[in-house]
Amino acid sequence: MRRNEREITDKTEIIKVTDKCDVCRVALSHNNVPYIVPMNFGYEYADGRLILYFHCAKEGRKLDIIKENSAACFEMDCSHNIISGEKACNYSMEYESVIGNGNIVIVGDGEIEEKRRALDLIMKKYAPEKSFEFSEANISSVTILKLNVREFTGKRHVRN
Repeated sequence: MRRNEREITDKTEIIKVTDKCDVCRVALSHNNVPYIVPMNFGYEYADGRLILYFHCAKEGRKLDIIKENSAACFEMDCSHNIISGEKACNYSMEYESVIGNGNIVIVGDGEIEEKRRALDLIMKKYAPEKSFEFSEANISSVTILKLNVREFTGKRHVRN
């Protein structure tokens, strides 16, 4: 990392940034051509392991790519604020971000409980004060993607 004074090294702090972010951009590659898609997400972090969950339709380009190449990276950012200055070179941006990589898998239709858990985690992210019920029809109508994160880093630039 070029600006190592901005690196967040405490994993607990990185997870706090993850809590603040509302979109995760997932990057995939097909035949050496990058493909990136912004997605809503849920996650779990335990024993130093981060797992990201996403939901999507039952078919589409990202699923086709994942079936051929499960390598993925991700990026999420938040806390944006422009820092202005007298000259153009004095402008900057406040932000917090998380970047990482790993392998993404499609959770099988037979894995109802894992799909239910993933949907719970996603909804907990966006509506933490509510709880939801998911029928088997709801669960089988969506695809769940699970990104097993291999490594992740955080970065922060905020004025005090």
